[in-house]
Amino acid sequence: MTDLTVQPAREGLDLGARVRGVTLAGLADEGLRTELVALFEERGLLIFEGVEPSSEMQVAISTVFGPLKDHPSKATPRVGDGDDLLGVIEIRHDPAKGGMVQVGDQLLSQWLPWHFDHCYNDELNRAGVLRSVEIPSEGGRTGFVDGIALYDAVSPDIRERIEGETVRYAMDVILENLEYARPDGFTEVRQSAQAQGVMDEYADRPLALHPAVWTRDTGEKVLHVSPWMAKGIAGRSAEEGDGLLHAVCDEIVAAARDLSYFHQWTPTDMVVWDNWRVLHSVSGMPPDQPRCMHRTTIAGDYGLGRFEAV
Repeated sequence: MTDLTVQPAREGLDLGARVRGVTLAGLADEGLRTELVALFEERGLLIFEGVEPSSEMQVAISTVFGPLKDHPSKATPRVGDGDDLLGVIEIRHDPAKGGMVQVGDQLLSQWLPWHFDHCYNDELNRAGVLRSVEIPSEGGRTGFVDGIALYDAVSPDIRERIEGETVRYAMDVILENLEYARPDGFTEVRQSAQAQGVMDEYADRPLALHPAVWTRDTGEKVLHVSPWMAKGIAGRSAEEGDGLLHAVCDEIVAAARDLSYFHQWTPTDMVVWDNWRVLHSVSGMPPDQPRCMHRTTIAGDYGLGRFEAV
């Protein structure tokens, strides 16, 4: 039996646990796998430290939490071929041609706002697993915040107004189109190389609908609103829906300042997060810095999403 060392991701934060002692051979132990799944369900975010930095290890950790799922966008670069590396995608910033945004007085690359994955689909993947292949010398941190904590943190008025509402989402990776929780002084200076290909692929897809609040089997309510790719509230006028979504997303961003965990990457880290519960973001980094992340997607669905009728 593998002996694990488990510590909080950050003192005073219920979200997340740092896990040491996991090896490729050890992951064959069903007892260990069961322990990791239980810890994942409890903490929502696991940070594996000191693990083998390989795609094989990433796939092995990923399959503890469910079967692999290929990424829904065919325009997204893959790593390798065949079933052994199904769903391993590469998120790379090339300083010569990568995307770039301005946030206030900063120029940043690979900045991403708070979001949950695949909000633009009717199904939500169970989880994601990230590892860093090339780490910038400055920035490039990945942030995580718990929707359970967000539900408790937002104002009672916002909780009352948003509960029972359904948010509309569309695939939209053009960051200039970001409407909700848009930082002051924000503009997209240069699109990423893959952005238009993704937009073309999804041009004719219907919008997806997901509840703003949902309740876990364990009883906790989750505020699950993605500021990125949100396009309004179903059944509400543009004016009414926009006003409520702006208010909700602004409170999410404000609450996340105290409730979030931002991970500073090392080559031997891998991170898995609960996509039904956790929002994530990327802090951005100087545009002249290279960065490369490998990511896997864990299949599953919470059964609450659907496509908008057209």
